[in-house]
Amino acid sequence: MPHATTAPVPRHRPRWWTELPLLALVYGAYSGGRLLVRGDVSTAVDHGLSILDLEKALFLNAEHPLNRLFTAHPLIGIPADFAYASLHYLVTPAVLIWMFRRHSAAYRRARTWLMTSTMLGLIGFTLMPTCPPRLLAAGHGFVDTMAQYSSYGWWGTEASAPRGMGGMTNQYAAMPSLHVGWALWCGILLWRHGRHPLLRAAGIAYPLITVIVVMGTANHYFLDAVAGAAVMGVGALLARPVLRLADRVKGAVQARFAQVSPTVKSTDVSAGCKTSAGERIPGQRTSSADPTDAAAPAGPPAPADVPASAGRAAGGDAAKAAR
Repeated sequence: MPHATTAPVPRHRPRWWTELPLLALVYGAYSGGRLLVRGDVSTAVDHGLSILDLEKALFLNAEHPLNRLFTAHPLIGIPADFAYASLHYLVTPAVLIWMFRRHSAAYRRARTWLMTSTMLGLIGFTLMPTCPPRLLAAGHGFVDTMAQYSSYGWWGTEASAPRGMGGMTNQYAAMPSLHVGWALWCGILLWRHGRHPLLRAAGIAYPLITVIVVMGTANHYFLDAVAGAAVMGVGALLARPVLRLADRVKGAVQARFAQVSPTVKSTDVSAGCKTSAGERIPGQRTSSADPTDAAAPAGPPAPADVPASAGRAAGGDAAKAAR
């Protein structure tokens, strides 16, 4: 005999009015924390120079030739600056909305993966503030292309923030590169869930282009990009445990509220008691049409051919004889 299997409990699709506040809260905490963890500038510069020396020792220094290319050719440098300043604000939310609408079964894990990795990146900014190549002394051979082409875009000379708002961002949060991390997140989801070949091709091209852009604009080192990819990898491994923990906390909170909720009294006057068939509740009034309440006949029924008056006379004689 086959064993009975329990049907899986269907998960409700996340609601946008609960998702928006959650995402806004996480991004607000990330942005605020990024400002609060500004380290000492000299320490950040030392970290940046250490990364550059390590890359030269490993023959990984691709930042210099890319930066010279972007500086010498505005047709390459200006679109690259636009891409660095804009795409992570546009593509990442677009992919998140696409997952929510088209792939709701995988949305919760994808969203948790993104948020967990973002928080891990904040830890990296705290532990290792790093000066990007564009802020090193000119003798190190880097040109800040965003400052060079700032008249073509909406960003200021301080960073990719809008003009006049450079003080609202931490320019020494280069390690890890979440530009690369978020682009890798988008690319993996597009490749895994995209059905059209163009979507899957974009899933490959977007992270690779982002790596080239962050180095050519002198905003990140190559090892920053590697660290961004590593952070996303750790976030992917932690996404499932974080989801289980969130579900456990949610269940505990719901159980807590269920215990303190007031008890609703039943409106059933029988208090759950039931009567058997034909049983009356004491004091219950019955209808006059009830056949069980009709009086029983005084004697046997008169034959059909005997008149009613004769029947009454016979009844009277019987009563006299009894007396």
